[in-house]
Amino acid sequence: MKRIAVNLLWCRPGRVGGSEQYLVRQLAGLNEVAGKEIELQLFAPRGFALAHPHLARAAHVHESSSSQAVRPLRVMREATWLAARAQNADVVHHGGGTIPPRSPQPTLLTIHDLQYLVYPEYFSRTKLRYLSSRLPVSVRRATHIAVPSEYVRRTVIERLAVPSENVSVVRHGVEPTIGGGRTSEAELRSRYGLTAARILAYPAVTHPHKNHDFLCDLLAGPLRNQDVQLVCAGTAGRAHETLLRRIASNRLEDRVKLVGRLSDADRDGLLAMSAALVFPSAYEGFGAPVIEAMALGTPVITSDAAALPEVVGNAGQVVTLDLSAWVHAIDNSVANRNDWVRRGRERANEFRLIDSGRDLDAAYRHILQGGTA
Repeated sequence: MKRIAVNLLWCRPGRVGGSEQYLVRQLAGLNEVAGKEIELQLFAPRGFALAHPHLARAAHVHESSSSQAVRPLRVMREATWLAARAQNADVVHHGGGTIPPRSPQPTLLTIHDLQYLVYPEYFSRTKLRYLSSRLPVSVRRATHIAVPSEYVRRTVIERLAVPSENVSVVRHGVEPTIGGGRTSEAELRSRYGLTAARILAYPAVTHPHKNHDFLCDLLAGPLRNQDVQLVCAGTAGRAHETLLRRIASNRLEDRVKLVGRLSDADRDGLLAMSAALVFPSAYEGFGAPVIEAMALGTPVITSDAAALPEVVGNAGQVVTLDLSAWVHAIDNSVANRNDWVRRGRERANEFRLIDSGRDLDAAYRHILQGGTA
């Protein structure tokens, strides 16, 4: 049995968005694939086991004494507490995009995206300096690198001069039980005041690159006289106050509902009842809500940016950020819903939890069998 130590100290439950979900799902899939051959040791912030009890049952969770909310303290904890306890691991997996100054070898490094190179203006100066200094060093020290999409793989190879054989795609996986316990449409409509005939869903943190303003312009412009409401589900990000002002200035308070972070049951219910998932993001390393919507039978409309065309394939509509084109795409989703549902479910079947686990298992085995950087 091989011992894998996974650094999740960066993973503050409910606060880091899709990167948390991505790692948690692939580790759950790994347990299905190689549960008897691999001993998982997870090093996580306080409260992780409570937030993810299924992983706590399948792996040994070592929780830090703090929530690791302060980056310098977290980095120090990684280089001391984690490094000491991971000495006997066969592989140390750093899931947060960087490797701490001290780490046992060999290592697998997960890089979720390289957005800081594409949109540096969306990052604070402190975080931009940290990523600019630590990520290239981490890439050089990594034995192997895992990424969520071919788009990110190409970007890592080209922008960070990494040999192609040293980067593997570990796809995002969705649970086979998704939607099983979803909240009913009637309950969600009552709770959030959803009265429109058509509901559009956008589950995303309100960061600048998520482009919520585009959807506000859509509702205030070509959809202004249509019976449509937009539900934005996700925690408040760096562009949240700007979004609130945009909603107020266009008098969209009754048509754009900001409902915060939803439980899985509410998320599934919202997606299932929606005329479409609308996803105008300017940058995604993957875009998990796209596959979740497809698995739940919801037509998908996305921008043509970054990894989204790759993830969507021909199972959804990939549209340039043109308002009239998005109106047409929404009408198309309604008129041809059955076709988009069929295509989406077929596409989602390529991103199962067990597939993500197999990809991660292959990355670990590559290292264990002597793959080097």
